[in-house]
Amino acid sequence: MSRSCELTGKGVQSGHNVSHANNKTKRKFLPNLCNVTLISDALGQRFRLRVSAAALRSVEHRGGLDAFLLKADENELSMRARLLRRQIVKKTAEAA
Repeated sequence: MSRSCELTGKGVQSGHNVSHANNKTKRKFLPNLCNVTLISDALGQRFRLRVSAAALRSVEHRGGLDAFLLKADENELSMRARLLRRQIVKKTAEAA
């Protein structure tokens, strides 16, 4: 399982630990990933996703999983999230 957010694509970054003597050693900055269950209103189902804490706040801010996925860029989403997005688009088009 990769260390990247399924909704925003946020992943591992690299950098340096810098000592007082200005010695630099490699380190990793890991995203704050959480296993969460989000509910889709359009599909009426629950989905378990591995999402960063920042993405979780964005989902809440935009008004739920459906609104977030409809507004999100497909290039950032994981394959599972892209499939969910397509299902939501199809379901909302049928309802309209």
